[in-house]
Amino acid sequence: MRRTQFLAALLVFAWGGIASAAAEIKVLSPGSTEAAFSELLPQFEKASGQTIKIGYGPAGALAARVAKGEAADVAILGEAQIEELQKQGKLVAGSSAVLTKVGIGVFVRKGDPKPDIATVNAFMLSLARARTIAYADPKLGGSASILVDDMLKSLDVTGSIGGRTKLVPPAKPLLDLVAAGGIDFGFNPIPEILSDPRVELVGPLPAEVQRYTRYTAALTTGSSQAEGYKALLAFLSAPAAVAVLKARGFEAP
Repeated sequence: MRRTQFLAALLVFAWGGIASAAAEIKVLSPGSTEAAFSELLPQFEKASGQTIKIGYGPAGALAARVAKGEAADVAILGEAQIEELQKQGKLVAGSSAVLTKVGIGVFVRKGDPKPDIATVNAFMLSLARARTIAYADPKLGGSASILVDDMLKSLDVTGSIGGRTKLVPPAKPLLDLVAAGGIDFGFNPIPEILSDPRVELVGPLPAEVQRYTRYTAALTTGSSQAEGYKALLAFLSAPAAVAVLKARGFEAP
C-alpha cells in the first residue's frame, strides 16, 4: 500500500503541482468501475491532497447528463459516447484518454450449475437449454446491456431466445435477481460480477461473440480542474493502479 501511494504521489507532483490542496474533482463514471475506484481513488486523494466526488450510473444516462450541461469535471464513458459529446462541445477536444476495457461475462448464483460456454457452439447449446436468462434492460442506457442485447439478437435467428429472456428494470438490480435464484444465468460486465460474492463468474463470452466497452475519460468544457485531471489520468495509468484494475476484471485497452 505504501509503495502504491508513493508512486501515485510522484506521478501527481510530476505534473507541476495542484492548484489547490482542497480542490474537488467531480467525476461521472459507469457503475462497473465502482469497486475498483472505491479502492483506488482514496489512494489518489491521499497522494494528491485533492478530493474526488464521484457519481456512478449507466453510461448512457451519464452521457445524457453531461449533454444537458450537468456540472462535472471528468466524464468516464464508452469511447463512442465520449466522441459524440466532444462533437457537441461538451468535452474538451484532445483531452480524451482510453483508460481500460471491459468485457461481458456469464454468471450464475453461487453454487448453481454452470453452463458450458467454452465455445460458440457450446454457448449456443447452453442458451437453447436455459429456461430463463437475464440482463439489464438496454433502455436504461448501460453499455454492456446494449451490447448483450445486440449480441443475443444476432444469434437468435429462430426467435427462441427472446421468449426466455428477462430484462431487469432499475427497481430490481440484475445481481440481486440472479442471487435470489430461478435464473439459469445472466450477463453483466465482468468487474461487476467479481465484486458480488453471492454470484459466480462462469467466464467471459466466447471470443467470437464477445463485446467490449472501452472506458474513456475526458475533461468537461469549462472545468477548472485540468491539472487535477492530468494527475488523475497519470495515477490511473500507473502500474500499481493497472494491477488493481486487472484484478477487478478490467483489461488493457
